[in-house]
Amino acid sequence: MTATRPPYQLELDLPMPGRGEAPRLDWQEVEAVTATAERESPAPTEHLMEAICDPANIETALRAVVRNKGAPGVDGITVQQLPGILKARWSEIENQLLQGRYQPQPVHRVRIPKPAGGTRNLGIPTVIDRVIQQAVLQRLQPQWDPTFSEHSYGFRPGRSAHQAVAQAQAYVIDGYRFVVDIDLAKFFDRVNHDRLMAAVAARISDRRVLRLIRAYLTAGVLDGGLFEESREGTPQGGPLSPLLSNLVLDELDRELERRSHRFVRYADDCNIYVRSGNAGRRVMASLTRFIERRLKLQINTEKSAIARPWHRSFLGFTVKDDPGFRRCIADKAVTRFKDRVRKLTRRHRGISLEKMIADLNPFVRGWAGYFGFSQWRELPSLDGWIRRRLRCVVWVQWKTRGQRYRELRRLNVPERSASAAIFSPKGPWRLSSSEALHRAFTKARFRRLGLLSMETLVSA
Repeated sequence: MTATRPPYQLELDLPMPGRGEAPRLDWQEVEAVTATAERESPAPTEHLMEAICDPANIETALRAVVRNKGAPGVDGITVQQLPGILKARWSEIENQLLQGRYQPQPVHRVRIPKPAGGTRNLGIPTVIDRVIQQAVLQRLQPQWDPTFSEHSYGFRPGRSAHQAVAQAQAYVIDGYRFVVDIDLAKFFDRVNHDRLMAAVAARISDRRVLRLIRAYLTAGVLDGGLFEESREGTPQGGPLSPLLSNLVLDELDRELERRSHRFVRYADDCNIYVRSGNAGRRVMASLTRFIERRLKLQINTEKSAIARPWHRSFLGFTVKDDPGFRRCIADKAVTRFKDRVRKLTRRHRGISLEKMIADLNPFVRGWAGYFGFSQWRELPSLDGWIRRRLRCVVWVQWKTRGQRYRELRRLNVPERSASAAIFSPKGPWRLSSSEALHRAFTKARFRRLGLLSMETLVSA
């Protein structure tokens, strides 16, 4: 061991037996796999479990789980405790895996709100199960990913939502100006276990790995202290779930390719682009039958539609109905952005302006990193809207007329403008765009206070 290895590697200190013949495969290498569309599944898998349990593979999985942090599972063990506990228990766990006897613990159900309302169920595995799932993923993904469709973009190394949006835009530019927007109802909750395991068994010959994957599918859920059996579905929240979901939907991709459709799929969001409304209706009807009868899944009829692309959103973007069909941020995404900023800039949070800006900045940076892909100039106006929200907060925090006057004068606002502001009958929101507050809190002042500008982040 070298002094430069991370602390959790030093603490784990796995034995290095001679049986581990699989080459070391860092997670960074997994991320670099290029997605192509080879149809044949590569490499024999008779001794796959030995490759999964290889010490180098387990240490790489451990690093990934620790790096991703996340909440504890049903056993309450945190990622901080994980290295020491895994070191103490690994010999026993490894024996169980190699003998095909390992039994995962149930996942912990967590409900998170959906942007459009309602909740989404997440199943949080224990941190030890996350390490094992990650180790399985690191061995399977390099083998499986090259066999997936070139039209699939979700949860794949070297592929992104931006690539999916750009491809969808290219279809529109090429003249396919109707979209069949298919939304699968509760996809992750309704995956048929038998169909999924049949697809896995077609690619894996090691029965121990097949039993392990089946065990993860049927491990059950603890929800509020009550145990629920898992008879269908692949819980969102574990490292292995995205790969299994792509395997399930690869059959849909192949059917769409067989029909020579132009389509883009990102996880369970699938858009097919056609030239006419009549063609769209035929596609929707035939695919509904295929998905429900063949894949044993259901289409969400309320969210699925045949429409012009500029009337629909895809992964937070849409295309404008203009000569260039430029991509822009979807209205729903802007609405969710403003709702989040409103929560972070509530007038009566009782924190300083500097602390409020510090809370805003991570969200602003992440949002700009994703939506800066837009070809429309929405970010400058949203930057200005954030600054107006903060000016409104400051005005409310100053509370009294006397304090407002003193603070404005301290910030070099002319006496006339300060007096006009404090005696104005307008409310805080309308006053936030007044001359006095603009003079007090300029763009330069907000920069000095540390507020990030999305426009600057994107152009940097």
